[in-house]
Amino acid sequence: QNTHLKSVCLQYRPYRLLNSHCFCLLKSGMGLIIFFLCAYVPKTEAGNCKWAAVLNDLERIQTSKDIDVSLYTANADEDEECQELVMRCFFLETAVIFQECRIKNCSKTQDVWNIWKNGNESFEKNKLTSTKSEKCKECEEYEEKNFAEFVQNFVKVIQRDCK
Repeated sequence: QNTHLKSVCLQYRPYRLLNSHCFCLLKSGMGLIIFFLCAYVPKTEAGNCKWAAVLNDLERIQTSKDIDVSLYTANADEDEECQELVMRCFFLETAVIFQECRIKNCSKTQDVWNIWKNGNESFEKNKLTSTKSEKCKECEEYEEKNFAEFVQNFVKVIQRDCK
């Protein structure tokens, strides 16, 4: 008899939960469909950007005061067919930031390493290989800019790619 009472108690709580105002829609088929669609949509939105982890790390290092380097900085509004080469340029310059951080022992060394590592992994995973167009510049052809401007342009390029 004790087992029966425990069973009733365990079943009673979920029943009350399902009868509450918040979960009354889950009783109907349409309510369940709406619930699953709402739960699924935000994940697909965020999942579209392969550079999301890089973007998060860029936001962490953006305000760093102990990174003081000049870097070749591609323009955020480069032609669409140059997008991959622009991204590669930013990741190459991230390696320069990483070396500088290691020398100066700056506070954001791990975040810079994460950017470089995630970028290279993405390029390897997707086997990105673009042919150089005459419109596209080599990394060294871009103007050297300070760290803050470099990060701002890098963020803009990633956001453009993620749209």
